[in-house]
Amino acid sequence: MLSLHRKTPIKSIFGIALMTAALGLTACSAPLDPDVKARQDIMKDYGDAMGIIGDMVKAPDTFDAELLKDQTSFLAEASQNPWAHFENQEAIGNATEAVWSDNASFVAESEKFQQVTAELNNAAQSATSIDDVMPAFGQVGQSCKSCHTDFRVKND
Repeated sequence: MLSLHRKTPIKSIFGIALMTAALGLTACSAPLDPDVKARQDIMKDYGDAMGIIGDMVKAPDTFDAELLKDQTSFLAEASQNPWAHFENQEAIGNATEAVWSDNASFVAESEKFQQVTAELNNAAQSATSIDDVMPAFGQVGQSCKSCHTDFRVKND
């Protein structure tokens, strides 16, 4: 009887071991709390919209009034969404304890964000260049930074 022996390349063995380890780690990791996930998704969407507007700031010749209106409208409408997802004190995620221990300041930051996104959206409705929204865009960025400084865990 003829027997064939096939050599398994070291790359294949390493790949299988790596995949097994990755699957094991995935199985062991705890799923995100729904409130944390919702906050992260909303904040990512904010960042995406701010990035689109920021690209127009960096390259004013790419100004697109309709795209600007779409993004600022989204920001103004969505600015009301994440705050309900901070009610569960067990759903900490990247939030600091100050969200709950200094809730009045956190609420003030959320209200400021809603105000400045509405102002940005108002400015965008009649903008004929990116310069028309620059002051309001800067205020939104400052609002994001201010809240993250006090109420988001710092990444090392």
